[in-house]
Amino acid sequence: MKIYNTLTKRKEEFNPLVEGQISMYVCGPTVYNYIHIGNARSVIAFDTIRRYFEYRGYKVNYVSNFTDVDDKMINEARTEGITVPKLAERYIKFYLEDTAALNVEPATKHPRATHEIPEIIEFIEQLIKNGYAYEAAGDVYYRAKKFKHYGELSSQNIAELEEGASEHVNDEEQQRKEDPIDFALWKKQKQHDEIAWQSPWGLGRPGWHIECSVMSTKYLGKTIDIHGGGQDLEFPHHENEIAQSEAATGQKFVNYWMHNGFVTVGQTEEKMSKSLHNFVTVHDLLKTVNPQVLRFFMASVQYRKQINYSQENLEQAAIILQRFKNTLTNIAYRLEDATSKAESTQLRQALEETQTNFVAAMDDDFNVQNALAAIYDLLPIVNANTNAEQVDKDALAHAKELLGQWLGIFGIDTAKLIQQTQASDDDEIAALVKARDEARKNKDWAKSDQLRDQLKELGITIQDTPQGTRWTRD
Repeated sequence: MKIYNTLTKRKEEFNPLVEGQISMYVCGPTVYNYIHIGNARSVIAFDTIRRYFEYRGYKVNYVSNFTDVDDKMINEARTEGITVPKLAERYIKFYLEDTAALNVEPATKHPRATHEIPEIIEFIEQLIKNGYAYEAAGDVYYRAKKFKHYGELSSQNIAELEEGASEHVNDEEQQRKEDPIDFALWKKQKQHDEIAWQSPWGLGRPGWHIECSVMSTKYLGKTIDIHGGGQDLEFPHHENEIAQSEAATGQKFVNYWMHNGFVTVGQTEEKMSKSLHNFVTVHDLLKTVNPQVLRFFMASVQYRKQINYSQENLEQAAIILQRFKNTLTNIAYRLEDATSKAESTQLRQALEETQTNFVAAMDDDFNVQNALAAIYDLLPIVNANTNAEQVDKDALAHAKELLGQWLGIFGIDTAKLIQQTQASDDDEIAALVKARDEARKNKDWAKSDQLRDQLKELGITIQDTPQGTRWTRD
């Protein structure tokens, strides 16, 4: 299995620290609002990766944090006239509900910054002791230039960073910092109503970057297999995590850095973000879009590639998912009614080849497009077998099992996918189908066509098979 490592800028053979086990940390959301689909892209991408690791037999220790204190949270809580913890509780609840609707597996651990304050203070004290951090008027800063590998993950030039930082740091902060590129580990309380904790440096709160260093090393160890997140986190967040963690522990922090591509919108493919006010929240989208369609749309693009969000692309995902559903429905139908048994060498060989091609694609840095193409090429062969007078029931049962496993990696629950939605008009539809069957039996083709059109207007598709008439909702 090969994974593209952002740090080395190349695909590398994946070798976990412990055979059969994977330690994986993925940066979670700042919980001051609903997540938008740009946030959901990262959640879904790494859930898909995790599921594939589990499919391949690995035990995955998966940690994803909640940032439940920062400037955005303080400002939003102040605007609403509530406390930061109350704001956090609200949006953590919505995050868990919305991601559950997208069939995202819960993390092994969802730590929160505010629950780790003693460990964060201890970590900062270690950095001060090691000479990588310093206190300045109640703030604590990290000496970025002292860490010799600073900038390597994101390919940043230190001189350019220093010049750019000096233009954006205000005079007051500049007086406290030894260097413009130094970043905050601990922030002094600025206003009396601002959430704060007691520390050796006075009342204050942790900086954003330090929390992930603390939580990943606490719950996964000083060196971990995989650290993931969006491309926008490469700098400064992940760059700073490396500097903090390795300066504190003296060990390599992460073996494989993975970053997912952005979600863009519109013909100009502008990056979706809250700051640009061009985002769509998952919470709102789920009111009108089938969660499985949204999940499939987001999971069906290789994690490093950009996704363009549009109604047309959502509809295309729905069409493809419908074709998978039709095949699964065909299998279920024939497994129920087939009384004879035949052996299909073609189907059995196709299943074996698809399995090989699927794994080869996913082992190549999780190339989901090629993996899905392999499955898609299998569908006509499966459907041909379901339409045969005599079917290979064992092979069809195996096809059902494999499709469930493969689509499950993409977060699709095939049992729910093929479940017929019960509606109040089911009896009426069944009666119309029966009347059409009678008309066909009596060779009353005009009435048969009339009834088919009537059913079509109700959103019902009719299939005439050798085994009888079947109907599905569009």
